[in-house]
Amino acid sequence: MSKRDYYEVLGVEKSAGEKEIKKAYKRLAMKYHPDRAKGDKSMEEKFREVQDAYEILSDPNMRARYDQYGHAGVDPQASGGGGGAGPQDFSDIFGDVFGDIFGGGGGRRQSRAQRGSDLRYNLDMSLEDAVRGKDVEIQIPTAVACEPCDGTGAKPGSKPTTCSTCGGIGQVQMRQGFFAVQQTCPTCHGQGQIISDPCKHCSGQGRVQKNKTLSVKIPAGVDTGDRVRLSGEGEAGAHGAPAGDLYVQVNVRQHNIFDRDGNNLYCEVPIGFTTAALGGEIQVPTLDGKVKLKIPEETQTGRMFRMRSKGVKSVRSGAIGDLICKVVVETPVSLTDSQKAILQQLETEMEGKSARHRPKETGFFDGVKRFFDDLRN
Repeated sequence: MSKRDYYEVLGVEKSAGEKEIKKAYKRLAMKYHPDRAKGDKSMEEKFREVQDAYEILSDPNMRARYDQYGHAGVDPQASGGGGGAGPQDFSDIFGDVFGDIFGGGGGRRQSRAQRGSDLRYNLDMSLEDAVRGKDVEIQIPTAVACEPCDGTGAKPGSKPTTCSTCGGIGQVQMRQGFFAVQQTCPTCHGQGQIISDPCKHCSGQGRVQKNKTLSVKIPAGVDTGDRVRLSGEGEAGAHGAPAGDLYVQVNVRQHNIFDRDGNNLYCEVPIGFTTAALGGEIQVPTLDGKVKLKIPEETQTGRMFRMRSKGVKSVRSGAIGDLICKVVVETPVSLTDSQKAILQQLETEMEGKSARHRPKETGFFDGVKRFFDDLRN
């Protein structure tokens, strides 16, 4: 089954900037997150697809490869081995074929150890931990260098020997008339070395599967879509080759009170009918504790109040965002007969004075009247 275009997966144009890509990823990651999937395999698959797309398009180098070569440019399987090795170098292909004829250097190119695959670990965090930063301990199943043979693949006390077929180059030349074509050495399979007495612990691979425990420092201010790179903590390369990297992908769980947009936090604060009409002082939550907010009289539902520097400190610039509180006037419920009578008395006293006491209501119904008058005319 062919993979969908990564730009299509995130719903962005190919010219989209970093912020637009990140915003699209956050929206879709929240939509398809496993917490909401509740066993829906199609949603879980979409979540993985969105993560894969963001991992490539958020990395300038990987994005450039993808733009040039498509999925083949960023798929480790398509490039013949461990992740991070990148797409096949077309200049190397032509160097192999024409190197001897035109004096190129391809004919004596040394074999390169295959770097281990990069790994990704998805880390779910609470908003509080993401804002303050946290040291977390994670456990990942991966291939690590074999300790008995120190990653060489040879039995302890012995060493790999240079391949006599290719002389340690890892490739052999096949002449076909005018052309000299290089191919992977059939004896050492491109390694350039022969292990005559393989390590029993790793069967000559130089690496074994193991659960590795790592301590990761998550900096303060991270958000969904951010990732922490641990160099050399990915999968170990075969036969002593360098290890890949580990990318810890951050996903901030939905909060019960706050919504986050960049460095700003948003929350809805219910207030009573009397406080909205007469004004007063209420307590609102912040990540640092409760603070007082003054509500002016005649406050309408939906009004926004900005509390400076009560948001999130940026992980990159150090700037601190704001907390924006949206007040929602709550209509009284479960009223007693006497309470209903008081409200009815208030309504009676304001009767005929709606333009003064309820200007929005008056303006709305005046507009409705004009609308129907226009229809009749």
